[in-house]
Amino acid sequence: MKSTGATFKKYSSAGVDWASWFLGIGLGLTLALQVTTMRKSDISSVYAVVASVSRLAALTGTFFAVVGIFLIARIPWVERGVGHDRLVTWHRKLGPWSLYLIGAHVFFIVLSSAGQDGVMLVVEMWRMVNSLSWMWPALAGFILMVMAGVTSYKKARAKMSYETWWIIHIYTYIAIAVSFMHQVLNGQMFVGHPLNRLYWTSLYLLMAVCVVYYRFGIPLWRSLQLNLVVDKVVVEGPGVISVIMKGRNLHKLAAEGGQFFGWRFLTRGHFLMSHPYSLSAAPTENFLRVTVKDLGDHSRSLAFLKRGTRVFVEGPYGAFTAGRATRPHVVMVGGGVGITPIRALMDEFKNGVQLDVIYRVSREADLVLKEELDYLEANSGGTIRVHYLVGSRKDHPMDAKALEELVPRISDSDIYICGPGPLVETVKEAAQGLGVPTNRFHDEAFAFHSE
Repeated sequence: MKSTGATFKKYSSAGVDWASWFLGIGLGLTLALQVTTMRKSDISSVYAVVASVSRLAALTGTFFAVVGIFLIARIPWVERGVGHDRLVTWHRKLGPWSLYLIGAHVFFIVLSSAGQDGVMLVVEMWRMVNSLSWMWPALAGFILMVMAGVTSYKKARAKMSYETWWIIHIYTYIAIAVSFMHQVLNGQMFVGHPLNRLYWTSLYLLMAVCVVYYRFGIPLWRSLQLNLVVDKVVVEGPGVISVIMKGRNLHKLAAEGGQFFGWRFLTRGHFLMSHPYSLSAAPTENFLRVTVKDLGDHSRSLAFLKRGTRVFVEGPYGAFTAGRATRPHVVMVGGGVGITPIRALMDEFKNGVQLDVIYRVSREADLVLKEELDYLEANSGGTIRVHYLVGSRKDHPMDAKALEELVPRISDSDIYICGPGPLVETVKEAAQGLGVPTNRFHDEAFAFHSE
């Protein structure tokens, strides 16, 4: 009997545990800043209570904003433990609460001061921004946060290009930075409390160091070492191309099939912003490949990249890896161009692991990388089966009954899926109906590749 042990790096959840501890302790210390510095006068009147609530909202909202930056700072051990898609999901869910709390702080502090001074809100706000230290930068930071928050809603985001959204969203860094001075110079919990100021300053400095080191420093240094350049561009199908890149010592990236990188191509329109694309084949010592569908100006223009164009990379990111598998049988579902990380993952399973690959598309022309999938199946010795589902959702429902008929062993398998959000949710619901526990369902949705 063949061994069913796979030759891949096993997944560890240590990053999740440590991240949870740090976040919990940090929130506790942040709330303690307010509690330990309150005075009797802070609850002596209605307006005093409103001011205290405002300070608490400011502290909590700012802490959430800082945590949001940490979540997308690309810290390797957190990325490996949690998965980049989930970190971005948490970032998105935390962001609105940060904005709501900071907005509440602005309103309540103005309301409290206006009530105590007996003037209109607009008059009091004008007085505050002109009389207190660093209030104009703080107000500008709040406006930038509102812009980033509003443009992150689905309807607003759908009406703008990724490039425009990215530029507006990056202002969040500036917003958080310019709000710092008005906090430590005017905040009751910081004035006359050097330990509190030290904690808050250290939190900001740690955030800045993580962003600079992990998002800029390491990627720049690695890219210079790897000397990665475009080797060739291959048309895979209508609106789909592969970019093959050549470099040296690519093992230093420690990348796995199923992961993705942030890519910057040193040519006009491609260098300023990092765009996330998954590997579409397992990395080798000298080559990396991504396969991209025409979804906008950036992806469309990749077809015109010239050979020798220098490439800068950030990553690898994501926990959509073979190491998460717990069963000797794996079911992999790819929807449309979502087959690309699935294709790369197929290279990572060895030593008798059984793979059932389900490829779901609307048209025959959308079956990209089909020749490679057929080749892998034909040369797998029976360990790989590829199922092509071409047609409408009505023709090929992805419910529990249909999946079990297609793959009878699916309830005792690990399930990997990458594709549009609705497909991921449909298969997740089917997996739950089949009794597949959450730790054996591994998903990667296109929507997360954006922070």
